[in-house]
Amino acid sequence: MRILGIDPGFGRLGYGVIEIGTHHAHTVLTYGCFETEKTMRREERLHLISQKIKALCDEFQPSRLAIEELFFSKNQKTAMRVAEVRGALISCAGQNGIEVFEYSPGQIKNAAAGWGGADKKQVAAMLHVLMKIDKKIQHDDEYDAIAIGLTHLVYARS
Repeated sequence: MRILGIDPGFGRLGYGVIEIGTHHAHTVLTYGCFETEKTMRREERLHLISQKIKALCDEFQPSRLAIEELFFSKNQKTAMRVAEVRGALISCAGQNGIEVFEYSPGQIKNAAAGWGGADKKQVAAMLHVLMKIDKKIQHDDEYDAIAIGLTHLVYARS
């Protein structure tokens, strides 16, 4: 099974592709983060995000998309933009025949670190224990995306 984990964001989006092998050995095939320019129009930014995800899907052929549920913050404009990104991602998954699974922040922290109240440093440390991460991670969004993919692997087994 191959999972595309995504930490959705309008300005910056984290992604990670994880594969489960024999004896539940998890392999991180790729991960990264891409950003859209603030000077771009909204529709251009959403189109660029869709194109990037389509390219990842074409290259890695995931069977599942794991995405974080929308967390409503005090900033409604940010929440709306993230909701638009999620819609674009779910549409892209549908066009590529990929099943979509959503997980709450608590589920993600529990799956990655063993505790739903874990902080970002604890999650990142556990990801390095649970799987091989080759290159340096630049942004928390990358850790989050890998953790979201791992969450699906954990919940898919149960």
